[in-house]
Amino acid sequence: VQLQASGGGLVQAGGSLSLSCSAPGRTRSPWTVAWFRQTPGMDRRFVAAMHRSAGRISYADSVKGRFAYSRDTARSTVYLQMNSLKPEDTAVYYCAASSSVTTSNLASETAYAYWGQGTLVTVSS
Repeated sequence: VQLQASGGGLVQAGGSLSLSCSAPGRTRSPWTVAWFRQTPGMDRRFVAAMHRSAGRISYADSVKGRFAYSRDTARSTVYLQMNSLKPEDTAVYYCAASSSVTTSNLASETAYAYWGQGTLVTVSS
């Protein structure tokens, strides 16, 4: 399963960036594609995902109201629109896929077997 995240870059606080994750064949049920992020010395942390069957989008509390998850199944691509960026959003952002995620482990890093290479987002103050 090949996932490829892109769209990272340097942006000033308050700005916006849109990340893309190419996930061929993985944007329809039973697959769930999630976004995680990681800062140096820390574990990867959940950002957002749409559960494969529930259709509901879940967000980490730290990004609610600022980030928006979407997907284009025709293009096999998942997006993360990031608005009102803060310096604490600086991280490497990863997309991950799983065909066995449940609503109870949607935000767990260990629930995802397939990962993209990550894209760096840097927010300057």
